[in-house]
Amino acid sequence: MGIGRKTAPFVVFLLLVAFANVLMPYPLLGADENHAPATKEKAPKDAELTLVQSVMCESVQNLKPVNEALTFSVALGHVYCVSAFKPVPKPTVIFHRWYRRNELSTQIRLKVYPPHWTTYSVIQLREEDKGPWHIEVTDQNGKIFDVVRFSITD
Repeated sequence: MGIGRKTAPFVVFLLLVAFANVLMPYPLLGADENHAPATKEKAPKDAELTLVQSVMCESVQNLKPVNEALTFSVALGHVYCVSAFKPVPKPTVIFHRWYRRNELSTQIRLKVYPPHWTTYSVIQLREEDKGPWHIEVTDQNGKIFDVVRFSITD
């Protein structure tokens, strides 16, 4: 029994998807725009998770901060925090804890993977968000890697 006219395009599509998955590296299958794909390098076994950069910016392109600043207009509509870790000895959970006027506004859980990883979080801005902010970049045990301060203005 052959493939019918109506099912042939579907079968071709499935074969193309299967072929594409064979050609793509596996980290891309589980990665999203918040993560740098893993490489085959390994972090030293005795290495500690180390934050190498944490910045505020207007946007992120190719996991790079765009228009880093300390003050952002509420009219921008959103603001990003980008954090880069190297080394990352084992898969780990970190948090971006966003504080407005020293009160926790939101906590964003992010995963980082060996040997190094860049990730980011973003919040939408509203009129009532004007004022001083800070973000604590922490691990799951509460260890603070960095505190990033910024302001939202008119």
